[in-house]
Amino acid sequence: MPNVLLRLEGLTVLVAAIAAYAHQGGSIGLFLLLLLAPDLSAIGYLINVRVGSTTYNAVHTYIVPALLTGAAFALNMPTLLLIALIWFAHIGMDRVMGFGLKYPTEFKDTHMQRV
Repeated sequence: MPNVLLRLEGLTVLVAAIAAYAHQGGSIGLFLLLLLAPDLSAIGYLINVRVGSTTYNAVHTYIVPALLTGAAFALNMPTLLLIALIWFAHIGMDRVMGFGLKYPTEFKDTHMQRV
């Protein structure tokens, strides 16, 4: 049951991020271009599994896009808000598909599988 709840939570974030992005008038081209950009953090796995899991997890938590959202409002930077919303959508999409934060054991070992 916790795994289902985590996936539903991800779906909620994904839908909310897409709705907010559309409400802000964001470009669908920019959305599609940047949607998978956070997965570039997996390049750390080329060094080793510990570096890979650290870089992947740093980019796949809601912390950074939440901070970007705050900065976007504080600094009145609409483009920064759009980037944060794309980032939220990416993380939500990952959670819906069952991809979670990585343990430093192997790439497939995530918090979604251990729940």
